[in-house]
Amino acid sequence: MKTLQYLLLLTFLGILIVAVTNLPPRGDVTAPVHQHVNPAGTIVAGTYFIQHAYEDARTPNMLTVVLADYRAFDTLGEVIVVFAGGLACFFILNRGRRKP
Repeated sequence: MKTLQYLLLLTFLGILIVAVTNLPPRGDVTAPVHQHVNPAGTIVAGTYFIQHAYEDARTPNMLTVVLADYRAFDTLGEVIVVFAGGLACFFILNRGRRKP
């Protein structure tokens, strides 16, 4: 059984090495990630966010614009989930500590 696990681990390691060696070099301007137009001929969403972040929100920090403006409902949902998890942990950990 251990031999099978090690063989599977080596297989995944080989796949990872092949995938990493086929990546384009850092800063390569011809890499697909740096293309401003997708194969359909329209502008890529990430390029739009970079070019219009300040114009849309008048905020100099692009990360703030993306999280607070473009993805506001998604971020709000994540915050609610984390808050609910924290509240549940609080109630579970305080369950045994009841004051007389």
